Amino acid sequence: MSKFASKFQKVLMSFSYRGKEIFKPLNTGRIDERVSVVREWVANVFFYTKNGKTVMIDAGYNYERLAEKMKWLDIEPASIQHILLTHLDTDHVGAVERDSGGLFQNAKIYLGEIENKYLTGEARRRVLFGHYKIPMVKTDNEKRLLKDGEVFYIEDIKVEAILVPGHTFGHLVYLIDDAYLFTGDTIWFGPDGGYSFLNSLAEDNELAKSSLVKLEKILKERGISPKIISGHTGWTDDLEFAFRHKDQICNSLKKQKPHDPMAPYDAYDEREDTEEKARGEWLPKAREIME
Repeated sequence: MSKFASKFQKVLMSFSYRGKEIFKPLNTGRIDERVSVVREWVANVFFYTKNGKTVMIDAGYNYERLAEKMKWLDIEPASIQHILLTHLDTDHVGAVERDSGGLFQNAKIYLGEIENKYLTGEARRRVLFGHYKIPMVKTDNEKRLLKDGEVFYIEDIKVEAILVPGHTFGHLVYLIDDAYLFTGDTIWFGPDGGYSFLNSLAEDNELAKSSLVKLEKILKERGISPKIISGHTGWTDDLEFAFRHKDQICNSLKKQKPHDPMAPYDAYDEREDTEEKARGEWLPKAREIME
Protein backbone atom coordinates (compact mmCIF):
# COMPACT_ATOMS: atom_id res chain seq x y z
CA MET A 1 0.00 0.00 0.00
CA SER A 2 2.95 2.36 0.42
CA LYS A 3 3.10 3.24 -3.29
CA PHE A 4 -0.57 4.20 -3.39
CA ALA A 5 -0.43 5.96 -0.01
CA SER A 6 2.63 7.99 -1.04
CA LYS A 7 0.96 9.22 -4.22
CA PHE A 8 -2.28 9.91 -2.36
CA GLN A 9 -0.48 12.03 0.23
CA LYS A 10 1.43 13.98 -2.39
CA VAL A 11 -1.83 15.10 -3.99
CA LEU A 12 -4.09 15.51 -0.96
CA MET A 13 -1.59 16.96 1.52
CA SER A 14 -0.06 19.33 -1.01
CA PHE A 15 -3.51 20.79 -1.51
CA SER A 16 -4.47 20.72 2.18
CA TYR A 17 -1.32 22.31 3.60
CA ARG A 18 -0.45 24.75 0.82
CA GLY A 19 0.19 28.22 2.24
CA LYS A 20 -0.18 27.17 5.89
CA GLU A 21 3.55 27.23 6.74
CA ILE A 22 3.31 23.80 8.39
CA PHE A 23 6.03 21.77 6.65
CA LYS A 24 9.55 23.15 6.33
CA PRO A 25 11.70 20.18 5.29
CA LEU A 26 15.45 20.44 4.91
CA ASN A 27 16.71 20.17 1.37
CA THR A 28 19.06 17.32 0.56
CA GLY A 29 22.49 17.98 2.04
CA ARG A 30 24.52 17.72 5.26
CA ILE A 31 23.92 19.07 8.73
CA ASP A 32 27.53 18.33 9.67
CA GLU A 33 30.23 15.77 8.99
CA ARG A 34 28.13 12.94 10.48
CA VAL A 35 24.51 13.66 9.54
CA SER A 36 23.27 13.68 5.95
CA VAL A 37 19.72 14.42 4.82
CA VAL A 38 17.55 13.46 1.85
CA ARG A 39 14.42 15.43 1.15
CA GLU A 40 11.34 13.51 0.02
CA TRP A 41 8.68 16.13 -0.62
CA VAL A 42 7.74 17.28 2.93
CA ALA A 43 9.69 14.58 4.78
CA ASN A 44 13.35 14.06 5.57
CA VAL A 45 15.33 10.83 5.69
CA PHE A 46 18.55 10.93 7.70
CA PHE A 47 21.87 9.12 7.59
CA TYR A 48 24.36 8.98 10.44
CA THR A 49 27.93 8.04 9.51
CA LYS A 50 30.76 7.20 11.88
CA ASN A 51 34.05 5.43 11.12
CA GLY A 52 32.77 4.31 7.73
CA LYS A 53 29.48 2.88 9.03
CA THR A 54 26.20 4.52 7.97
CA VAL A 55 22.89 4.04 9.76
CA MET A 56 19.61 5.28 8.24
CA ILE A 57 16.97 6.98 10.37
CA ASP A 58 13.44 6.60 9.00
CA ALA A 59 12.60 5.27 5.55
CA GLY A 60 10.50 8.03 4.05
CA TYR A 61 7.85 7.58 1.42
CA ASN A 62 7.80 5.02 -1.36
CA TYR A 63 9.83 7.62 -3.21
CA GLU A 64 11.20 7.11 -6.70
CA ARG A 65 14.13 9.54 -6.36
CA LEU A 66 15.63 8.23 -3.11
CA ALA A 67 18.57 6.37 -4.69
CA GLU A 68 19.29 9.35 -6.93
CA LYS A 69 19.43 11.78 -4.03
CA MET A 70 21.49 9.40 -1.91
CA LYS A 71 24.11 9.50 -4.65
CA TRP A 72 24.24 13.29 -4.27
CA LEU A 73 25.53 12.49 -0.78
CA ASP A 74 27.81 9.65 -1.96
CA ILE A 75 25.78 7.04 -0.06
CA GLU A 76 24.99 3.74 -1.76
CA PRO A 77 21.67 2.08 -0.85
CA ALA A 78 23.40 -1.31 -0.65
CA SER A 79 25.59 0.00 2.18
CA ILE A 80 22.57 0.50 4.45
CA GLN A 81 22.19 -2.50 6.74
CA HIS A 82 20.44 -0.83 9.68
CA ILE A 83 17.36 1.42 9.63
CA LEU A 84 15.99 3.04 12.79
CA LEU A 85 12.25 3.69 12.47
CA THR A 86 10.68 6.30 14.73
CA HIS A 87 7.18 5.16 13.76
CA LEU A 88 5.27 3.47 10.96
CA ASP A 89 3.45 6.26 9.13
CA THR A 90 3.57 6.28 5.33
CA ASP A 91 6.19 9.04 5.16
CA HIS A 92 8.56 7.27 7.57
CA VAL A 93 8.39 3.61 6.51
CA GLY A 94 7.66 3.57 2.75
CA ALA A 95 11.06 2.45 1.49
CA VAL A 96 10.92 -0.80 3.46
CA GLU A 97 7.31 -1.68 2.75
CA ARG A 98 6.62 -4.79 0.67
CA ASP A 99 5.61 -2.89 -2.48
CA SER A 100 8.64 -0.59 -2.44
CA GLY A 101 11.53 -0.83 -4.88
CA GLY A 102 13.54 -3.08 -2.55
CA LEU A 103 16.50 -0.73 -2.09
CA PHE A 104 16.89 -1.88 1.50
CA GLN A 105 15.51 -5.41 1.41
CA ASN A 106 18.57 -6.76 3.26
CA ALA A 107 18.55 -4.14 6.00
CA LYS A 108 17.46 -4.83 9.56
CA ILE A 109 14.78 -2.45 10.79
CA TYR A 110 14.47 -1.29 14.38
CA LEU A 111 11.18 -0.15 15.91
CA GLY A 112 9.42 0.00 19.25
CA GLU A 113 7.68 -3.08 20.60
CA ILE A 114 4.49 -1.05 21.03
CA GLU A 115 4.73 0.40 17.50
CA ASN A 116 5.02 -3.16 16.21
CA LYS A 117 1.34 -3.65 17.06
CA TYR A 118 0.53 -1.58 13.95
CA LEU A 119 2.45 -4.20 11.94
CA THR A 120 0.77 -7.21 13.51
CA GLY A 121 -2.72 -5.74 13.27
CA GLU A 122 -3.20 -5.64 17.04
CA ALA A 123 -3.72 -1.89 16.63
CA ARG A 124 -4.76 0.34 13.73
CA ARG A 125 -3.21 3.76 13.15
CA ARG A 126 -5.78 6.56 13.15
CA VAL A 127 -5.34 10.14 11.91
CA LEU A 128 -7.55 13.18 11.22
CA PHE A 129 -8.67 13.27 14.85
CA GLY A 130 -9.28 9.52 14.82
CA HIS A 131 -11.62 9.50 11.83
CA TYR A 132 -9.34 7.80 9.26
CA LYS A 133 -7.53 4.47 9.53
CA ILE A 134 -4.21 4.31 7.70
CA PRO A 135 -3.68 1.09 5.70
CA MET A 136 -1.64 -1.56 7.49
CA VAL A 137 2.10 -1.59 6.91
CA LYS A 138 3.60 -4.78 5.48
CA THR A 139 7.33 -5.44 5.37
CA ASP A 140 9.54 -8.50 4.90
CA ASN A 141 12.64 -6.98 6.49
CA GLU A 142 14.24 -8.55 9.51
CA LYS A 143 13.22 -6.53 12.54
CA ARG A 144 14.40 -5.87 16.07
CA LEU A 145 11.88 -4.67 18.64
CA LEU A 146 13.03 -2.10 21.18
CA LYS A 147 11.96 -1.25 24.70
CA ASP A 148 11.80 2.23 26.19
CA GLY A 149 15.28 3.25 27.33
CA GLU A 150 17.04 0.39 25.57
CA VAL A 151 20.66 1.12 24.67
CA PHE A 152 22.44 -0.85 21.96
CA TYR A 153 25.38 -0.52 19.62
CA ILE A 154 25.73 -0.80 15.86
CA GLU A 155 29.48 -1.36 15.72
CA ASP A 156 30.75 1.68 17.67
CA ILE A 157 27.60 3.78 17.20
CA LYS A 158 25.68 4.08 20.48
CA VAL A 159 21.89 4.24 20.11
CA GLU A 160 19.32 4.84 22.82
CA ALA A 161 15.63 4.37 22.08
CA ILE A 162 13.25 6.59 24.06
CA LEU A 163 9.48 6.06 23.97
CA VAL A 164 7.51 9.26 23.30
CA PRO A 165 3.87 8.22 22.68
CA GLY A 166 1.29 10.63 21.34
CA HIS A 167 1.73 11.01 17.60
CA THR A 168 1.57 7.22 17.54
CA PHE A 169 1.36 5.05 20.63
CA GLY A 170 4.74 3.42 20.04
CA HIS A 171 6.72 6.38 18.67
CA LEU A 172 10.44 6.31 19.50
CA VAL A 173 13.11 8.95 19.30
CA TYR A 174 16.76 7.95 18.93
CA LEU A 175 19.62 9.52 20.87
CA ILE A 176 22.80 8.65 18.99
CA ASP A 177 26.21 8.94 20.66
CA ASP A 178 24.56 11.30 23.18
CA ALA A 179 25.03 14.06 20.59
CA TYR A 180 22.17 13.73 18.08
CA LEU A 181 18.47 13.31 18.83
CA PHE A 182 16.31 12.19 15.90
CA THR A 183 12.74 13.03 16.87
CA GLY A 184 10.57 11.92 13.94
CA ASP A 185 7.12 13.47 14.44
CA THR A 186 7.48 14.43 18.08
CA ILE A 187 8.48 18.09 17.71
CA TRP A 188 7.34 20.73 15.23
CA PHE A 189 9.65 23.72 14.93
CA GLY A 190 7.85 26.99 14.35
CA PRO A 191 9.61 30.32 13.88
CA ASP A 192 9.35 30.95 17.64
CA GLY A 193 10.35 27.53 18.97
CA GLY A 194 9.22 23.94 19.26
CA TYR A 195 5.66 22.67 19.70
CA SER A 196 4.04 19.27 19.90
CA PHE A 197 3.56 17.93 16.37
CA LEU A 198 0.41 18.37 14.25
CA ASN A 199 -2.84 18.03 16.19
CA SER A 200 -4.84 16.30 13.43
CA LEU A 201 -2.30 13.49 13.05
CA ALA A 202 -1.85 12.51 16.70
CA GLU A 203 -3.37 9.47 18.35
CA ASP A 204 -3.46 11.44 21.64
CA ASN A 205 -2.48 15.11 21.78
CA GLU A 206 -2.30 15.32 25.56
CA LEU A 207 -0.04 12.29 25.63
CA ALA A 208 2.13 13.89 22.94
CA LYS A 209 2.62 17.00 25.05
CA SER A 210 3.54 14.96 28.12
CA SER A 211 6.11 13.10 26.01
CA LEU A 212 7.83 16.40 25.20
CA VAL A 213 8.00 17.19 28.91
CA LYS A 214 9.54 13.76 29.53
CA LEU A 215 12.07 14.20 26.75
CA GLU A 216 13.21 17.63 27.91
CA LYS A 217 13.56 16.34 31.48
CA ILE A 218 15.78 13.46 30.35
CA LEU A 219 18.13 15.77 28.48
CA LYS A 220 18.34 18.35 31.27
CA GLU A 221 18.89 15.76 34.01
CA ARG A 222 21.79 14.33 32.03
CA GLY A 223 23.18 17.76 31.26
CA ILE A 224 23.39 17.14 27.52
CA SER A 225 22.31 19.36 24.64
CA PRO A 226 22.29 17.26 21.46
CA LYS A 227 21.43 18.47 18.01
CA ILE A 228 17.66 17.96 17.88
CA ILE A 229 16.59 16.86 14.41
CA SER A 230 12.92 16.79 13.42
CA GLY A 231 11.30 14.82 10.63
CA HIS A 232 9.71 17.76 8.79
CA THR A 233 10.92 21.11 10.14
CA GLY A 234 14.70 21.08 10.38
CA TRP A 235 17.07 20.99 13.35
CA THR A 236 18.39 23.04 16.23
CA ASP A 237 21.10 22.85 18.89
CA ASP A 238 19.21 25.24 21.18
CA LEU A 239 17.47 23.23 23.91
CA GLU A 240 15.39 26.16 25.13
CA PHE A 241 14.16 26.90 21.59
CA ALA A 242 13.31 23.23 20.95
CA PHE A 243 11.02 22.85 23.98
CA ARG A 244 9.76 26.43 24.37
CA HIS A 245 6.12 25.55 23.59
CA LYS A 246 6.06 21.96 24.80
CA ASP A 247 2.62 22.58 26.33
CA GLN A 248 1.15 23.68 22.99
CA ILE A 249 0.27 21.85 19.77
CA CYS A 250 0.79 22.86 16.16
CA ASN A 251 -2.67 23.52 14.72
CA SER A 252 -2.63 21.91 11.28
CA LEU A 253 -5.95 23.46 10.26
CA LYS A 254 -4.74 27.04 9.91
CA LYS A 255 -1.77 29.19 8.98
CA GLN A 256 0.70 29.38 11.78
CA LYS A 257 1.55 32.49 13.82
CA PRO A 258 4.00 34.08 13.95
CA HIS A 259 4.52 33.49 10.24
CA ASP A 260 7.78 32.08 8.97
CA PRO A 261 8.91 33.76 5.72
CA MET A 262 11.31 30.85 5.17
CA ALA A 263 8.49 28.30 4.96
CA PRO A 264 7.67 27.23 1.39
CA TYR A 265 4.20 27.94 0.06
CA ASP A 266 3.96 24.32 -1.07
CA ALA A 267 6.50 22.06 0.63
CA TYR A 268 5.79 19.33 -1.94
CA ASP A 269 7.45 21.52 -4.58
CA GLU A 270 11.04 20.25 -4.79
CA ARG A 271 12.51 22.60 -7.36
CA GLU A 272 14.85 24.09 -4.76
CA ASP A 273 16.29 20.66 -3.94
CA THR A 274 19.30 20.20 -6.25
CA GLU A 275 22.52 18.22 -6.34
CA GLU A 276 24.54 21.43 -6.60
CA LYS A 277 23.12 22.72 -3.34
CA ALA A 278 23.39 19.32 -1.68
CA ARG A 279 27.13 19.24 -2.32
CA GLY A 280 27.79 22.92 -1.73
CA GLU A 281 26.95 23.96 1.82
CA TRP A 282 25.94 22.90 5.34
CA LEU A 283 22.22 22.92 6.07
CA PRO A 284 21.26 25.81 8.39
CA LYS A 285 19.51 25.23 11.68
CA ALA A 286 16.01 26.45 12.49
CA ARG A 287 16.20 30.05 13.59
CA GLU A 288 13.93 32.28 15.58
CA ILE A 289 11.80 34.72 13.59
CA MET A 290 9.45 37.04 15.44
CA GLU A 291 6.69 39.25 14.05
